[in-house]
Amino acid sequence: MATAMILLPRTVIRAGDVVMLKAMISHPMETGFRRTETGGEIPRNIIRQFSCRYMGELVFSCDFHPAIAANPFLSFPVIAARTGPLEFVWRGDNGFLHREQAMLQVAAS
Repeated sequence: MATAMILLPRTVIRAGDVVMLKAMISHPMETGFRRTETGGEIPRNIIRQFSCRYMGELVFSCDFHPAIAANPFLSFPVIAARTGPLEFVWRGDNGFLHREQAMLQVAAS
């Protein structure tokens, strides 16, 4: 079970502002290199890909590899155009998929 945290700016956002979006997910990461006490292999279980869409348009994505830290934290800029939905998606091994949504509120001019 994964838990995500999304942080949006707390200040007033105006059209054209560059805002920093922050996202973190708590996930039981496993590199696939460790073994159990009896020598059995512990299968890899990592988040492989992250993407963020703003009003349906892809604004950020990245791929992760086995060296990624547990509970990866991301911070990335987005240009605020108007009030609209944000969708955050994490994909990983073993069919892992986690989605979060938030609304970016942009003040009227």
